[in-house]
Amino acid sequence: MTKHVKITDTILRDAHQSQIATRMTIEQMIPVLETLDHAGFESLEVWGGATFDACIRFLGEDPWERLRTIRKHVKNTKLQMLLRGQNLLGYKHYPDDVVDAFIQKSIENGIDVIRVFDALNDLRNLEQSVKSIIQHGGHAQMTICYTISEVHTDAYYVQLVKDMEAMGAHSICIKDMAGILTPARAETLVRLIKEVTALPIHVHTHSTSGIAEMTYLKAVEAGADVIDTANSSFAGGTSQPSTESMVIALRELGYDIDVNLEDCQIVADHFKAVKETFKESGVFNPKVLETDPNTLIYQVPGGMLSNLLSQLKEAKQLDKYEEVLAEVPRVRADMGYPPLVTPLSQMVGTQAVMNVLSGERYKLIPNEIKEYVKGYYGKSPAPIAEEIVEKIVGKDAEIVTVRPADLLQPAMATFAKEAEAFATTTEDVLSYALFPQIATPFLKKKQDPFYDVPEQIVTIVI
Repeated sequence: MTKHVKITDTILRDAHQSQIATRMTIEQMIPVLETLDHAGFESLEVWGGATFDACIRFLGEDPWERLRTIRKHVKNTKLQMLLRGQNLLGYKHYPDDVVDAFIQKSIENGIDVIRVFDALNDLRNLEQSVKSIIQHGGHAQMTICYTISEVHTDAYYVQLVKDMEAMGAHSICIKDMAGILTPARAETLVRLIKEVTALPIHVHTHSTSGIAEMTYLKAVEAGADVIDTANSSFAGGTSQPSTESMVIALRELGYDIDVNLEDCQIVADHFKAVKETFKESGVFNPKVLETDPNTLIYQVPGGMLSNLLSQLKEAKQLDKYEEVLAEVPRVRADMGYPPLVTPLSQMVGTQAVMNVLSGERYKLIPNEIKEYVKGYYGKSPAPIAEEIVEKIVGKDAEIVTVRPADLLQPAMATFAKEAEAFATTTEDVLSYALFPQIATPFLKKKQDPFYDVPEQIVTIVI
């Protein structure tokens, strides 16, 4: 029997987030939305991740309006978004009523599939999201943040999947944000997960380390149902493998795929011209296309490596780079092996830099690390040793053992009151709730295009 493989294209979200820091505008997307709609994709990833922040902060766009516009043109293909669980699209936990309202409005405005993850794989941080997605009629795709450590065993991942299915997941995504999922691990994991669930398995990786196509092939051979690819115009490097190339290769191997390559070519021609404008403006940096095998050697995401380099450069301590690289896995072990994804990758990296530059481990400790050790981000994958807890937060610090969001009071009414002068819809209130500093001037300007023009006396000469 011919195996059917489905494709999710990331051109409208992760592809340009990975290569041009999410700077593509809705106007640059509109000309090919209908072509993408009838190209035969399982879904199009169009929203979430950094798009919400980037729309308001850099593009002067209302992210909700972007979603509605895409939905107007894409009538048949499922629209998909990425959600950080209790963090939504921000950088902290939000109360349950805010999570529920955000998910309700996302679905009402056009989202079908919500891929939801927690940076620690703490399923308590996904409870409200999954409940709300199901309640409001969406597809809950629960996500494993893939990482490597002594606690992240096959048994650990298999148990996660069983628990996710029990919570009501409609599908499972193995999400490799760092590009460290090797072909062998992909094959083993997909095979083992397939043995314990009949839910569709979706695999997501990045091409950073140079092995993503092989990883996808082994995942598909082991039974993966859907893979994430990017239209060739923004594929490779820090993005995903090329849609067209994967389709051609898999078809030759006998797999049945619905994607229309002629439609993909039209999309590629359009976005290649768009990419030229980003090259000319300097937004597109060719470095994003470089292969970085160090990602596999150090098991540290490429973006984190460049962060460490820039921190050391600023401190004029570049000669300490190897020392810091060796310290990263030690700090991560001390912290109970959190996956190196946002925000944990930045936190672990900064602590490693501080440990090396100060000459004493944990002499200087960022506030975020203290909050993490106290349990405010969720439960660490492995327990944190008592002496580390004591060193970081002291002997008598109160450690949070409940679901962190249980400590938060409902806040939608408060946000609505705070924003009543400039928020006219629930969507506006949610934009304000997530990004108050940038949403406030944005929403004021939306109401009054001249609000930020300084008052001045105008002398009219007749």
